[in-house]
Amino acid sequence: MQIEVLRGRQGECREIRSLLAAPAGGALLLHGEPGAGRTALLAYAHRHRAGRRLLAAAGLADEAMLPYAGLQRLLDPVLDRAHALPERQRQVLRDALTGEGCPDRDQLILSHAVLGLLAEAAHDGPLLCTMDDLDAGDTPTARVLTFVARRLPQLPVVLLLTAGNDTAAQAIPGRRLLPLDPSDSLALLTARRPGPPPPEPVLAALTTLAAGNPQALVDLADTLTPGQWCGTEPLPAAPPTDGTLGRTYRALLARLPRDTQGALLLAAIAAADLATPTGRAAAVDPVTLGRALRATGSGVEALVPAEAAGLIRITTPGGAEFPRPLARSMIEATASVTARRDAHLLLAAALDGTGSRLRRALHRAAATDGDDPALAAELEDAAAAHQDRSVAATALARAAELSDDAALATARQVTAARYAWQAGQPERAHALLHHVADATGALPHQAPPTPTGRSAASPPVTPPAPTVHSAAGPPVTAPTPTGCSADASPVTAATGGLAELLRGEMHLRCGRASTALPTLLAAATTLADVDRESALVALVRAGEAVCFSGDHYRYGEVARRVQALRRDGDPPWADLLTTLVAGVAATLRGEHAHGGPLLRRAVALGGRLRGAAVTPTALTGAAAAGLLVAVDAAAYRLAEDAVDLATDRGEVSLLPRALELRAMSEYWLGRHDAAAKSCQEGLRVARAAGQHATAGVHLGLLAVLSAVRADHDACLGHVAELGDTAAPGSRPYALAQWALGVLDLVDGRYADAADRLATLARPGTRPGTGRGQVLVQVMATPHLVEAAAHDSRPARARAALAVFDRWAGSTASPLRRALSARCHALLAPRGSAEAEEHFDRALCLHPADAATFERARTELLYGRELRRARRPRDARDHLHRARQTFVLLGADVWARQTTVELRAAGESVGTPDRQAVRLLTGQQLRIAQLVAAGATNREVATQMFLSTRTVDHHLRNIYHRLGIRSRTELARALG
Repeated sequence: MQIEVLRGRQGECREIRSLLAAPAGGALLLHGEPGAGRTALLAYAHRHRAGRRLLAAAGLADEAMLPYAGLQRLLDPVLDRAHALPERQRQVLRDALTGEGCPDRDQLILSHAVLGLLAEAAHDGPLLCTMDDLDAGDTPTARVLTFVARRLPQLPVVLLLTAGNDTAAQAIPGRRLLPLDPSDSLALLTARRPGPPPPEPVLAALTTLAAGNPQALVDLADTLTPGQWCGTEPLPAAPPTDGTLGRTYRALLARLPRDTQGALLLAAIAAADLATPTGRAAAVDPVTLGRALRATGSGVEALVPAEAAGLIRITTPGGAEFPRPLARSMIEATASVTARRDAHLLLAAALDGTGSRLRRALHRAAATDGDDPALAAELEDAAAAHQDRSVAATALARAAELSDDAALATARQVTAARYAWQAGQPERAHALLHHVADATGALPHQAPPTPTGRSAASPPVTPPAPTVHSAAGPPVTAPTPTGCSADASPVTAATGGLAELLRGEMHLRCGRASTALPTLLAAATTLADVDRESALVALVRAGEAVCFSGDHYRYGEVARRVQALRRDGDPPWADLLTTLVAGVAATLRGEHAHGGPLLRRAVALGGRLRGAAVTPTALTGAAAAGLLVAVDAAAYRLAEDAVDLATDRGEVSLLPRALELRAMSEYWLGRHDAAAKSCQEGLRVARAAGQHATAGVHLGLLAVLSAVRADHDACLGHVAELGDTAAPGSRPYALAQWALGVLDLVDGRYADAADRLATLARPGTRPGTGRGQVLVQVMATPHLVEAAAHDSRPARARAALAVFDRWAGSTASPLRRALSARCHALLAPRGSAEAEEHFDRALCLHPADAATFERARTELLYGRELRRARRPRDARDHLHRARQTFVLLGADVWARQTTVELRAAGESVGTPDRQAVRLLTGQQLRIAQLVAAGATNREVATQMFLSTRTVDHHLRNIYHRLGIRSRTELARALG
């Protein structure tokens, strides 16, 4: 197979050029799955042979039973040099190549004859010999060429071989052709098809579908319709079976025995039952496969020829796996319809009585033509309890196809789309919703129906009342609108509203919040009379869109609509969400006395949820409420529960938001490293799930965390990753500006920091008055005040501090109040009793067991203030404690800044020995820091809740590791 562009094969090309350029000979086996580019690499070698004479052939399946047929074709151009061989070698070679055969006793003579013939031909100049698909041709040829390949270093001959695996030619240098990475896959796709590139979700889906196989990418690019390329039509389930790769697989499978072909198809379809992470081997259920094989009178031993061909790997007794996921999908795709149907029926029968209800129903459905309402209902029922949302989406989509009722089919299609979205497959969800749009006669992004459940231009309809899986909880039966005819659009108000709700959610997480907001509000309008609970979820998501985009003036509308949906006796989770929205609305208006109690009640409700009421949506809502009223530990527990629950349920789409809230809780708790890990996990999941907007939030948070730790490179790297994808005024943009402002502050560019941080919320913005990222502004206020105080323009920070004070004062958080006191100390006259009083109050308020970084920052700022007030002796105590904490936390830049302040205060301080620090464990380092600061062993034991004997033991180990003998040397080692 000829692949025109050798993307991702730079290493192989370099190795080929190196072989060709060397004066000595050599051999190389290139092995990999069909379509990996083996033939293309041989063609590359042909083009770069630099004067070498070329001998080329390929193994042919048609000649696999003809001994030495491949060798004859390879050597035919130089057989005229055979006269130079010894008589015996010449005779054996002639017999082998003319079909007379070669007895085992003459195999060594034949191999030496071939080697001698190549040596004779090389007298006229160096040779390049290539044999493509060595394993597809006759075995004797492979055996002889392997012998020759091991004995080429003394000859000016390069031998390149290709095969499906490295067993075709053992004990010679080999190179496995790995799948292309995503960047090379994307480059190959876009280069192959001129014109505008497809949307990013389509590119990601195609690279996953092709599994990094170059020929699969080429075949897909050549055969996709314009609608598929643009993302308006669903993508195929596998590369085209009539493409180059499909034909190759057909030929490969045709060479296998018939019973092996049947067993391999059974294994391929059985492996598709089990969810397999991308790039991992697809495992086969050994019990199910064994039952199905026994029903055919066969066994797992029938797979041995397929294993020899590199298509499958036999594992435990009765078990097998597909090491190449693409091979599994191509085996299934290239099989005939009849063969696939028979295989599905065998597997369905094998699953009888096993409890695998959904798998059995899926196999039956795959073997069914036409409508089957009973089977469709069974699929729907079994999918509702299935943890793997991707499999559930497949089941509901098939149930829709089997339905004989148009309205019911559309409702199931919407539920399938929601399952696909929850599984982290937005492009699949879009494709499924595209069918719903076709059913309604509307485009996917057309304005949703009016509150009566139909578009303004549509005639009245009377559809059946299907069961619809709502976004809020268990399935609901949508009421049938009255006054409608029976022959119009099959979409009910509930179905149409849930489709719009799902589109709005995907806009919110994957696109722009400004697009999501009107869609979500319209969905809430449609659902209000037919599915009130899902309407409530739509409004909660609309509120998130408002906060994401910074258009807080619109939150009041959301709150009013939520209040209209509130009912006495609402279930706990609904009560939680309505209370949350009311509390957020009051907080954004600056009415903390009203909003605080509501938000605390939402937190309490979240902690009391039980049973089916416990959902990731409810838990993340309660966690968000906890952050707004600064109950950080409770917010962390709720966010952690949401992460665990979403993971257990397979609801990937909800994980990035839950991880974002967990990271924010960890930030306020002072667990910066943990917060960074949460963000990194959230970023990974968001990108894998196509949630680009949510990924931007995680990048922004990572930038802030890096800036707070004064890690310039990491911070700027995260901001660069955001690029221009973050719209001005959005939360990711504000987070990036906050991070850059903190870097300005760290570097002493106070005016720049103040200018940047003051514009996080647009000038003049206050809660309840309009636009801007007010919540981010409030979080960044301590940094803004610090920058403004150093810039000698404190007035520009007073308005922001007033907002922060009102919020902090409404909470019971010692940390928020400590930060407020610190801010007032910075804005007080330098050296004044007022400043000292505020600093002392801040240190009293700082929690001793959490947020130690912020306490150290307060100690640093207080020490700096005292030093500048010409009180160096008082300053040194604060600066020592700050420096000790910064060193313990690994905050090197802040530790250096504190060291500078200590020296300015008259203290002789060295730079901490980072090598010494790295030699100690975390607990040993903490003990060493306390001892170096002058604490006795008993004082260390009291502070760290250890026994004196334990401290003595650790101190001896510290001395031994650092190679020192005294506390004086310890203090010197740690600076």
